[in-house]
Amino acid sequence: MNPYPPQLGGTDRGPVSRVELRIECKALKKKDEFSKSDPCAAIYMLNRKSQKWEELGRTELIKNCHDPKFTRAFKVDYFFEEVQKVKVEVYDLDNETATLEDDDFLGKIECNLGEIVSRNPYSGPLLKKDGKPMGGSTIFIRSEEVKEGGEMVHMKFSATKLDNKDFLGKSDPYLEISKKALDGSWQVVHRTEVIKNTLNPVWRPFTLSSHALCGGNKSEDIKFDCYDYDSDGSHDFIGTFTTTLADMESKTQGGKEASYPCINPKKQSKKKYQNSGVIHLTELKIFKRTSFLEFVYGGMQINFTVGIDFTGSNGNPSSPNSLHYINPYQPNEYMLAIQAVGNVCQDYDTDKLFPALGFGAKLPDGTISMEFAINFNPSNPYCAGIGGVLEAYKACIQRVTLYGPTNVAPIIYHVARFAEQAQKEEGTKGAHAYFILLLLTDGIISDMDKTRDAIVYASGLPMSLIIVGVGDADFSDMNFLDGDDGVLKGANGRPALRDIVQFVPFREFSMSSSAELARHVLAEVPQQVVQYYEMRKIPPKPRPAQTQT
Repeated sequence: MNPYPPQLGGTDRGPVSRVELRIECKALKKKDEFSKSDPCAAIYMLNRKSQKWEELGRTELIKNCHDPKFTRAFKVDYFFEEVQKVKVEVYDLDNETATLEDDDFLGKIECNLGEIVSRNPYSGPLLKKDGKPMGGSTIFIRSEEVKEGGEMVHMKFSATKLDNKDFLGKSDPYLEISKKALDGSWQVVHRTEVIKNTLNPVWRPFTLSSHALCGGNKSEDIKFDCYDYDSDGSHDFIGTFTTTLADMESKTQGGKEASYPCINPKKQSKKKYQNSGVIHLTELKIFKRTSFLEFVYGGMQINFTVGIDFTGSNGNPSSPNSLHYINPYQPNEYMLAIQAVGNVCQDYDTDKLFPALGFGAKLPDGTISMEFAINFNPSNPYCAGIGGVLEAYKACIQRVTLYGPTNVAPIIYHVARFAEQAQKEEGTKGAHAYFILLLLTDGIISDMDKTRDAIVYASGLPMSLIIVGVGDADFSDMNFLDGDDGVLKGANGRPALRDIVQFVPFREFSMSSSAELARHVLAEVPQQVVQYYEMRKIPPKPRPAQTQT
């Protein structure tokens, strides 16, 4: 979700500050018959003007846990002079749909941001929908002022000879990183992925702000806990160590590796006990994060491509019930989504020429295509502006026969080829081109394994993928393509280098403005752009000097 939500209900005077909110719960109710609940918390703020709750975002999903400590933080503008109402709702996620209405409700709390700031940590009982206590369930909301413009910390860890906690097979280790909260407790700020069946894991590198890691204080303690993951939520503790960013920085000078014994305090009384393994810090880089705007100011262009689903499941375009029905008085969902996202992206493209591709149709010559130009000019699939894309779409729907299957990998690879060419030019041109593919589909993807492989391939390129689900189909199989709840892997097990996918069902925004849809689906793009160029170690080009007249 967007780590920098927009100001909700604020004034023109500007906020006093920005605060970061983190959530944890205790003693959540058991909703699943054969396992613990799988909690996720959604946070809302009341828009002062519309008096409607607007979702800021959701925490990560934590499997089989009744005492979750969520790592995802939410940044909000804080106005001393206003009553800013906050609501948190906790759910047991039972399915892969994006909506929460069909998940088990675990409780809610409503309070003011001023209360959260002044009573840090703010705590209270979770309530039922009727306002009565859920019964023993408690929520804690911690706040901390955000210090913008601080340093970023890039780290990579591995471990050797960890204790084996599994009777059959080896441990499935992961790291949990915590900083000291203002009340002296430990606040979890990051969890690595789980590495299956090994005592010598190598975790993926990750980047945190120094503010999130240690409050920007290099001498502040940071705690690292290593666990053996168990699917039932009863994760076995392997060991722990505490250090500081200053210590890690000094030990890794000159590219050296820092090693820390992983200690289980319960075993320290044993005579021959030395440690429960050793954690190795193999990479450490402290740097100032470049902003998205610095890349834009340096001349980076956003290249926007549209991919449209022309499969038979959309319904006969001549029928008003079809998702492709062209109503002269009202645009259909495909057109609305193209307008909403395209109107934002076109501001970052100087030539305003956009490729528009289709898939799943029988073309006028009788061929079935999974990758065709909707203007039927394969050598020049570009449309002039978003208006040109819409006109080409309306003309195309009159000429093709909706067919199938819903194979989307070819279009992803099509855009990836251009992104790959831009990557080859980065040595001479720097950060000059980034590609966004807006993929519109009405149902389940037929080539899911190939699509996963295509996304993993594209994750190493200057490219992002936005998928908008059109219509009322079951999109449960689509959500795992969005890497918010874990690392997406290809069919061969190869992990994505970064999260490049954002998926939303259009129906969730049917009652909202087009701007709200665009804000939601494009929220992660600036972060994805920065992550890509950081991964490639490519700085933005210097801002061109302004010519005085």
